[in-house]
Amino acid sequence: MDSNLKVLFVNASDSFYRTKKYKVGDFFGPVDLGLHLSGKYKSLNIGTGLLAGSIFPGSNRLIFTGFSPCWGGFYVSSMGGAGLIFDDLGINMLSIVGKAPVPSVLYLNRIHGEEIQVEIAPIELKNIWEQGRGGIYSMMDYVFSNYRSRYENDPRILATGPAALSTDFGGIASVPVKRGALSYVDTWAGRGGFGSSLLQEHGIAAIIYGGTHIDEDFRDRKVADEWFENKYAKKLAAKDLEITTKYRFDPNFDTGGTFGVNYATMGNKLLAFNYKSMNWSKEERLKVHKEFIQDHYLKQFNEETIKTKQQFTCGEPCSAVCKKMNEEYKKDYEPYQTMGPLSGIFDQRAAEKLNHHADMYGFDAISVGGVISWLMECLDEGLLDPADLGVTLKPVFSQKGFDVVKDSMHNALLGCEILDSIVLKKIDLSEGARKYARRLSRSKGINLLNRFVYTAYARKGWMVPNQYWTPGALSPMSIMGKYYMYYGDEFVAPRELGRINASRMMAELVIDNMGICRFHRMWAEEMVPEIIESLYGLGDKYLESIKYTASRINGRNSSVFWESERNFNFIFSFLKRKKEEGLDSPEFIKWLNAFETNEKEASLDFWYEIHKGVQESLSEFN
Repeated sequence: MDSNLKVLFVNASDSFYRTKKYKVGDFFGPVDLGLHLSGKYKSLNIGTGLLAGSIFPGSNRLIFTGFSPCWGGFYVSSMGGAGLIFDDLGINMLSIVGKAPVPSVLYLNRIHGEEIQVEIAPIELKNIWEQGRGGIYSMMDYVFSNYRSRYENDPRILATGPAALSTDFGGIASVPVKRGALSYVDTWAGRGGFGSSLLQEHGIAAIIYGGTHIDEDFRDRKVADEWFENKYAKKLAAKDLEITTKYRFDPNFDTGGTFGVNYATMGNKLLAFNYKSMNWSKEERLKVHKEFIQDHYLKQFNEETIKTKQQFTCGEPCSAVCKKMNEEYKKDYEPYQTMGPLSGIFDQRAAEKLNHHADMYGFDAISVGGVISWLMECLDEGLLDPADLGVTLKPVFSQKGFDVVKDSMHNALLGCEILDSIVLKKIDLSEGARKYARRLSRSKGINLLNRFVYTAYARKGWMVPNQYWTPGALSPMSIMGKYYMYYGDEFVAPRELGRINASRMMAELVIDNMGICRFHRMWAEEMVPEIIESLYGLGDKYLESIKYTASRINGRNSSVFWESERNFNFIFSFLKRKKEEGLDSPEFIKWLNAFETNEKEASLDFWYEIHKGVQESLSEFN
C-alpha cells in the first residue's frame, strides 16, 4: 500500500494549489498531520485515514481539524461516510489557507489519472440561502444542480448555512448522493464550529468533490478475516455485526440507534428543562421519564422509525445502519435531547420542527440546544424579557401540568424564534455564548451564566457538553464536546477520572487518526495498531505517535474552572443521585460531604483533581 500521505494545499485567496507528500511513519493520518499543518499554516484541514476505501466498515469518516472558532483550541470533528467519495480524489487531505475575496464554492474533481481540477467560484450567498428549502439545504441544492454534470460518478458536497456567518459554532453538513439525487440522510461535522471557520476565515461556503481516481485500498477479506479470527474467533463481518447492535437494533430494549437505546435505558438519569430535573426527586424523574418519554417521545420513535425500518447508512456500506429517519427527519440522541427534553420538548412533531430549523441554519445542534434551553429558563424565571431576545413567547418550563403535545410545540415555536434571532444577531453569538452572556449579565445586573451549563476554554472558548449526567462530561480536557473523556455513569474519584479521560482520549485518537467511526470502536481500538503493523510494519510506532499527538494537543490545554453555579450543581446532584443508588465507599462519601459543606470550594477541588490526573497522564515525557 501507498506509504505517503498526499495533501492538496489550496489557497482560497488566489486559487493557487499544490500537492505535497508526507511519509507514513512521520505522520499517520488526518489528526496528527492536521495538528502539524494547522499549527504551521493556521489551515483548516479535511482528510481521511489510511484505511479509507478499504473493506473495513466505518473506515470512511471525513476528519476536520484546525483551531476551533468557538472552543479556541485545536479541535477534531468528523463526518460519517463522506470520506468514501473523498478517496476518489486520490489524496489523503485537503488543507485550506487564505480567504476568498467573496463567498465562494470550492470545486474539486479528479478524472481518472489526471491532475485534480481545482476551481473557486463566487456565489450570491444570501440569495442562495433564501431560496427553496432554505439555508444549508438550498446551498447543497444549488451546488449540486450547478456542478453535478461535471462528474462521471456521484460527488459529495460539504455545505454551510447562515449560522456559519452569524456565529462561531456553525457546522458543516453533507448528504449521500443516491442514484443521481441528494438524499435526506444528513451527516454533520457539527462540533467545533468548522462551518464558521470555513466561511468566515476562508470565504468558502461549500465544497463539492469527487472523481474516478482509483488507488490501492486494502480489499483482501480473506486476510482481514484471518486477523479477526485470531483475535476474536470471529470473522470481520460477524464481529462488526455484534458490536454495532446498539446502533442497528437491540432486542434487549426493542429499539435501536442512539436515540432509542439511550432513552430506553435513561430512567432516573433524565436531563430536562435546562438541567433543572437534576434537583427533582428520583420519583419525579422516573415519573416524567415514564409518562413523557417512554409512553410518548420514545414510543413515537419506535412506532414511526424502528417498526417501519426507516434506517440508512451515512453513505458507506455498514451493518450499523445508524441513521434513524422519519421521512426527512434524522433522529440522533443528542440533538433530539438538547432540542428535546432539555428545552422542554417531549413530542416528535415539535422536536422535528425545532431540530430541522436548526439544521437548516447549519448550527452545531448540541450547542445551540444548550443555548436555547438556557435562554428559555432565563425567560421563564423573568431574568430576561422576550424583547431582550427578539422573541414574542415565553416557555412552558415546568413538568407540573405540562401538556406533552401542546406545550412541546409551544416551546419548539419559541426555540425557532430564538434561532431566528441568533441568525439576525438580535442575540449576538458572533463571539460565542460566554461573551454574549457576560455582556447581557452586565446590562441586566445579574449573572446569567449561572444557569448555563458549558465547559470553558481560555477567555472566550465554550462548549455545551455531551448529554450524559456524569462528571466526565464537564472535565477540563483540551478537547471537549466529543468523547475524548469518560462518560460512564459510575462514580470515579476525580484524580482517577482524569487518568481515565486521558486514556479515552488516546483510544479515540487511535480511531480518529484512521478515520474510523467510533460506533466500531469495540474492535477498532484494539485492531487498528495490528492492522497498521501488518500493512506497514509500524504498529508500535503508531501507538507512540498517538501518545505524542495527545500530549501535543494537551500541551495547549487552556481549560478554565467552571464559571457556572449550574456546573457545580451538575456534579453535586450526580453525587446525591449515586447516594440514592446506595453508593457508600469512603472516597465517595468524602466528596459528598465536601459538596454538602461548601459546593463551590468542593467543585474547585474536584475540577483540579481531574486536571491533575489528565496532566500526569498526558505529559510528553510520561
